[in-house]
Amino acid sequence: MTELQVPTAHSKDRVKTPVPDKVDVAIIGAGLGGLMAGARLARAGKKVAVFDGHYVAGGCATMFHRTTRDGRYQFDIGLHYVGDCGPGGKIPTLLEEVGVQVEFLPMDADGFDTIVLPGLTFPIPADRERYRDRLVEHFPREVKGIDRYVRLLGEVDVMAKVMDSDRKGLGTVLWNVATKARLLPRYQKVTMAQVLDDCTQDPVLRAVILGQSGDYGLPPSRVSALLHMGLANHYFKGAWYPRGGGQVIADRLAEVIEAHGGSVCLRRPIDRILVQDGRACGVRVAPMRQDPQQVLAGAVISNADLRHTFQELLPERHLPPEWYRKSRNFQMGGAIFITCLGIQGDLRQLGMQTRNYWCFDTTDMEAVYGDIARGRLDPRGVYITSASLKDPDSHGHTPPGVMGVEVMALAPGRPEAWGVTQEEVKSGAYRDKPEYLAHKERMEEALIARLDQQFPGCAARVVFRESASPVTHTRFTRAAEGTGYGLAATPEQFMKGRPGYRGPIPGLYLAGASTRAGHGIVGAMSSGRHAAQKVLQDGG
Repeated sequence: MTELQVPTAHSKDRVKTPVPDKVDVAIIGAGLGGLMAGARLARAGKKVAVFDGHYVAGGCATMFHRTTRDGRYQFDIGLHYVGDCGPGGKIPTLLEEVGVQVEFLPMDADGFDTIVLPGLTFPIPADRERYRDRLVEHFPREVKGIDRYVRLLGEVDVMAKVMDSDRKGLGTVLWNVATKARLLPRYQKVTMAQVLDDCTQDPVLRAVILGQSGDYGLPPSRVSALLHMGLANHYFKGAWYPRGGGQVIADRLAEVIEAHGGSVCLRRPIDRILVQDGRACGVRVAPMRQDPQQVLAGAVISNADLRHTFQELLPERHLPPEWYRKSRNFQMGGAIFITCLGIQGDLRQLGMQTRNYWCFDTTDMEAVYGDIARGRLDPRGVYITSASLKDPDSHGHTPPGVMGVEVMALAPGRPEAWGVTQEEVKSGAYRDKPEYLAHKERMEEALIARLDQQFPGCAARVVFRESASPVTHTRFTRAAEGTGYGLAATPEQFMKGRPGYRGPIPGLYLAGASTRAGHGIVGAMSSGRHAAQKVLQDGG
């Protein structure tokens, strides 16, 4: 039986870590992008310091714990499952490159994501061909469109492997397009709705294909088709959960940084990127109730929210006009409300398996997102998962005799939708506002009702509950509009439409969900890898 380490195990030491006067690389934000960059650079011999305003390292990939008279609860914030973690998989490879070993536990391969719609429950298997056959079984009249869609999935997978390899010259790319991906060029810059229009008009089939859209938080009319299909392929390589909980990846990356002479400084928010002669040369640390402190650096990596970086951290006079215009027009991804529950008894007796459940009361996904855009707080769909089931041999997720469940729903990210202002979010004053508390309670009750609808009996067994809104997310991570997805993955803001890893001025580098690597766990860690490579290249 593995004993979970509490998320705050290192907080006391890292909050007290001395802020250095000078480093080779200063990293803003201890999310997985910043930690991965820091680990690679520290192993390369660079003196690294990572700064974050939170008291736990990991950004969205953290856990939180609560101690009650019945025992301790620990819940994941943003890391609920990952793909491609088998032998040679992308995530284990990224971690092994910096000397980190994490054990990943497989989820139900026959239905790791189960889509629940009115009149249909569809388990998504961890295999593209089995997925195709299961779609045909349920929608035999749509075989032509299904085959077209599955062919596109395969072509996206082929080209992703080409672009991720060392042999991605123009000749290699063109040869693969001509021989293995002839359908793909016409769909490079279109939305998922446009792809579906060419495949099927069946509303239920379309809803099944879009059932995992909560993994990127956009409606079919806005999301890049390539992003949607790339994400689907990521999980066809298997769905996994890290033994010991989602916090374990961040903890081990942070330990690598410290083992190689670097520092992780928590409760140390950055309020300014220092610039001299047009070049980023350090950061200003501004903890509460303490005087700001300057840290000089040969390079700065911002793993912070992109809007926050360009509109608050970097002085406007140093931001090139085209970057300033871009930053004002950034469209952000969706935001999430999460309710964490302790359920008395065994969830398996209520029908829950080692799966994620995407439950909707409609097949019209466009309408689901339209309601959110208009500020609706009563969700029309939820995501249900349980770390207790995914990691059954680790002790510490919940007290004995209780199992943990996380229920999530996309929700409005703007503070105004929750009855608060931006200033109240920054100061934390929003937490006591009656209007905010009423909205939060209503949303929490709605999510519990949705859980009970899918697994009757859960509501009566709730012995612990705690919820967090998009406003909470902004408070802890300073993410624009409460999103953990970074820039919205529209066709205009995908791949080359996203910033690369060199920033708008020399000496400034970028990592995180809004960069070209994309959002999610693999995207964040890949961005840190790329940012570190750019720093090392430019530094000779």
